[in-house]
Amino acid sequence: MFAPAIDAPLDPFRHHPELRGLVTPSEQSFFRDFEPVEMEAKLAARGVPAGWCHSEADREACRKHTLASWPKGDMWVFAYGSLMWDPAIAFTDVRRARIEGYARRFCLLDTLGVRGTAEVPGLMAGLDVGVECHGLVFCIAEADREAETDRLWRRERIAPGYHATMVAAETDFGTVQALAFVADRSAASIVPDLPREDQIRYIATGKGIIGTSLAYIETLARQFDAIGIADPDLASLLDAARRYHAEQAQQA
Repeated sequence: MFAPAIDAPLDPFRHHPELRGLVTPSEQSFFRDFEPVEMEAKLAARGVPAGWCHSEADREACRKHTLASWPKGDMWVFAYGSLMWDPAIAFTDVRRARIEGYARRFCLLDTLGVRGTAEVPGLMAGLDVGVECHGLVFCIAEADREAETDRLWRRERIAPGYHATMVAAETDFGTVQALAFVADRSAASIVPDLPREDQIRYIATGKGIIGTSLAYIETLARQFDAIGIADPDLASLLDAARRYHAEQAQQA
């Protein structure tokens, strides 16, 4: 007698094989077992005052409140920044996506020590109000929602800066309702009107315990190239930051 066939799990990169090798496997991610209190302690050892981190109770209350009204079934997550190459979650599908009413903006100012410091700030992308934003959506299986959303909240809600919302994400295979972490303009770390020269300088020089701001935008540009997202503003910003970085290196 033959054992019944067991369906093999679907390849999560079946729609975008070009991303294979460009997305960090969840088990290898720095954020997979990330603990905000440990990050707070590491930064405190570098002189960063405590108190900037959300409490575990506040973070969990936000997660529970968001999920309470979420439809049953698999859950999609919209990625527009570092989640595009390091989502840290176990996912069953990834698709290119577009959402309306928002725009990727380099408005997340880092002075804590992640990709910048108080003395030499860093800069990363936030999802702010705008016309449209292209990125990726990752699918979390229903059975994994609790564990994977816990990981997401520990990463995205470590400190004031984002709030969770539902967005309609258009993909080549239909529209899905997706979780997105949107810039909270009331947070001190969100600076939507940062002058261009400051954006360039912060990206070119910001450095912290997980890397540089320049490496951040370079990796983002790589993901765009891989899936055919054209973003002239990002390309211009990256070019200017590279030139600034090179000029600073020559003067050192």
